[in-house]
Amino acid sequence: MTARVRGVPGRDFGVREVRGDFPAEVLIEPLVCPVDAVLRVPGSKSVTNRAMICCALANGESGLGNPLLSDDSFWLMKALSDLGFEVSVEDGDVRIVGRGGEIPNRDVEVFVGNAGTAARFLPSALALGAGPYRVDGVPRMRERPISDLVEALRALGAKIDYADREGRFPLVVRGGGLEGGEARVRSGRSSQFLSGVMLGSPCARNPVTLRVAGDLVSKPYIDITREVMSAFGVAVSEDGSGVYRISPRTYTATEFPVEPDASGASYFFAAAALTGGRVRVEGLDRSSSQGDLRFVEVLRLMGCEVEYGAGYTEVRGPQNEKLSGVEVDMNEISDTFLTLAAIAPFASSPTSITNIEHTRHQETDRITAVATELGRLGVQTRESRDGLLIIPVKSVKEIVPAAIETYDDHRVAMAFSLVGLLVGGVRIRNPSCVTKTLPDFFERLRFLGG
Repeated sequence: MTARVRGVPGRDFGVREVRGDFPAEVLIEPLVCPVDAVLRVPGSKSVTNRAMICCALANGESGLGNPLLSDDSFWLMKALSDLGFEVSVEDGDVRIVGRGGEIPNRDVEVFVGNAGTAARFLPSALALGAGPYRVDGVPRMRERPISDLVEALRALGAKIDYADREGRFPLVVRGGGLEGGEARVRSGRSSQFLSGVMLGSPCARNPVTLRVAGDLVSKPYIDITREVMSAFGVAVSEDGSGVYRISPRTYTATEFPVEPDASGASYFFAAAALTGGRVRVEGLDRSSSQGDLRFVEVLRLMGCEVEYGAGYTEVRGPQNEKLSGVEVDMNEISDTFLTLAAIAPFASSPTSITNIEHTRHQETDRITAVATELGRLGVQTRESRDGLLIIPVKSVKEIVPAAIETYDDHRVAMAFSLVGLLVGGVRIRNPSCVTKTLPDFFERLRFLGG
């Protein structure tokens, strides 16, 4: 029997139904004038999925306002529903009844699609149940590394096995609870490993100490995790040396507003930069814990004007001159490197993006994918192990109209759509992949005038 979530009639959470009716490819229509728009983007995926885990582990009913309702969040909602939690969607808000650190059902097959946050956040919660739980995803998910998370959870007493290949999905979580103690967490390939361990740690029998081993990529996402946990009544202390401490405590049910997604907003900010126009995104300002909002500072370096106000951020692109190329380390805001790469060909000088090797292990090898698709457009690049150099074209006419392969990666699709705002004939193949985080992206792009 297929689990359902109340408030979403008939939805069976299969990829086809979530993705709806998309054509095989979408033609992006060039703009006839600079963009000028005020908009609000959906809630942050990163915040939504972290908060849903906290809701499930809390001691009663919680509500999420302005959640992201997309492929990734639906896979997590389906998983929680299969596990026996009461999950509902009411007037666009998500409501979840937590069980105080208990997992209602045992012996459950948990399928996470291609949702990396669901795949990395669920195992620590599943370790609290009676088990066993089998966690699996799409073929690409089986290629993505998971051993750093598994080893850390095992150090805290979790019983987790690999069902097939060592270090890869599917996993079998045996359950029995987390003992606590100390664990070293390697997060050089994804900060989600550290976040995943953190989210289940308050429910351990004893205090938990987590030591970051080696590099920590995308550190702002750890700050998001701590902020969300704090909203549900759990404090995570950090001593400045990469050591995090969490005491046993039950999450407190709460009403939690999800702020707009800064990663998704980057495409619209970039549209303003590219066209010499203006875009204001409401609900995002300097108080945001999302590191990806710092992408607007990269745009400032390229010659844009950036304004932070009370409850909004606005970007105005240069009107009478080209964007400037930049040299930027994007380790901490790597989801937006694709956005930068898509507008870099139109700059006046080369753009160098560095310290993003970990993006080779995401929905696709993003460095190679971006280099390949820029090449398809006639743009020269130089790919390195951990970055990309992009050589700008002298004229927009040098861009070769092409059909962009998206590799089932939402960020490739959305980033390269920006090229089509200036160049005719740019088509995005497999456009339904945008439903992973921004299902109505193309409608929003048309709202800008494209």
